Amino acid sequence: MDLSIAINNLTSVAVLVFILGFIGARFKSDLRIPESIYQLISIYLLLGIGLKGGHALKEVSLPEIIKPSLATLLVGSLIPFLAFYILKTIKYLSVSQRGALAAHYGSTSLVTFSAAVLYLENNSIFFEGYSTALLTIMEVPGLVVGIYLASQNYKTNISWGKTFQEILLGKTVLLLVGGLFVGFLATDNGYQKVSPFFVDLLNGFLVLFLLQLGYLAGNQLNEVFKAGFGLVLFAIIFPIFAGLIGAIAGSLAGMSYGGTALLAVLSASASYIAAPAAVSIALPKEKLGLALTCSIGITFPFNLVFGIPIYLAMANFLIN
Repeated sequence: MDLSIAINNLTSVAVLVFILGFIGARFKSDLRIPESIYQLISIYLLLGIGLKGGHALKEVSLPEIIKPSLATLLVGSLIPFLAFYILKTIKYLSVSQRGALAAHYGSTSLVTFSAAVLYLENNSIFFEGYSTALLTIMEVPGLVVGIYLASQNYKTNISWGKTFQEILLGKTVLLLVGGLFVGFLATDNGYQKVSPFFVDLLNGFLVLFLLQLGYLAGNQLNEVFKAGFGLVLFAIIFPIFAGLIGAIAGSLAGMSYGGTALLAVLSASASYIAAPAAVSIALPKEKLGLALTCSIGITFPFNLVFGIPIYLAMANFLIN
C-alpha cells in the first residue's frame, strides 16, 4: 500500500474531526450534536448525494452502466451470504444474530462512501458519475438476503410486506433514489440554482456528521470489548475480504481506478442507518446492540481511518 495515500487519509479533515469526536466521547465531553440536527444533516447528505449522482447520470449511456450495475447487484447479494456463514465460526451467535449482522454488513454506509468520494475529489482521482447509483443498488439485496437468512430459525413469521416497505420507503433508499431522479430530470439551470447549497456545502456537512459519528463510536468502545475477540476480528477482517471482492468486481466490470475503489468501499462498509430500521421491523425480538456495535463501533472507524487507503491500493493493483 502506498504510504502517502494512508498519510493523506489520516491527516484529512474528515478523519481528524472523527477522531476529535471519538476523543471527546472518551473524555466525557458534551460534543454530541442534538438529535434533531443530526437527523437534518443525514437527510441533507442523502438528498445532496442523490442530486449530485443524478445530475452526473445525464452524461452516462445505458450500456456504460449495465455491467457495473449487475456486478454491484451480484456482490451485494453475495456478501451477506458470506458474512452469515463465516459468522457460524463464532459459536455463541444465534441464527438470527448472524442474520442481523449479515444484513448490516450486506448493506452499505453512506458516510464511508461519502468520505471516500471526498478523498478522491480532493486528490483529483477520477471516478464514474454513476457511483451513487451503485450505492443505491447495493443497499437493498444485502438487507433482504440477511433478513431471509435470519428467518430460517426465527420463531415468529416475518412480515415481508412491512419489511420491504421499510427497506424501499425508508429514509435512506427513498432519499437516495428520489435525489437521483430529481438530479437526472432537473434542467441544468435548475440544478445550478440549488448546487451552491446541496453540492458546494456537502463536504462541510459531512465533516460535521463525522464529528457526531466519532462521538457515537467513542461511546461504543466499552461495548466493543464486550463483543468478544472473534466478533472484533470479524468486524475488521471481513470488510477487507468484502472490499477485495468489490474491487475484483469493479475491475472486471471495466470501471476506472477511482470507481473500482468506490465499489470496494461500498462492499466493505456496514450499515448503521438503513439496516437497523429494516432489521428491527423484520426481527422485532432481535437485539440490535451487537450488530450496531460492530458496524459503527469497529468497522466504520476502521474503514474511515485505515480501510479507504487499503481499498485504493487494491483498486490500483487490479487496474494498473
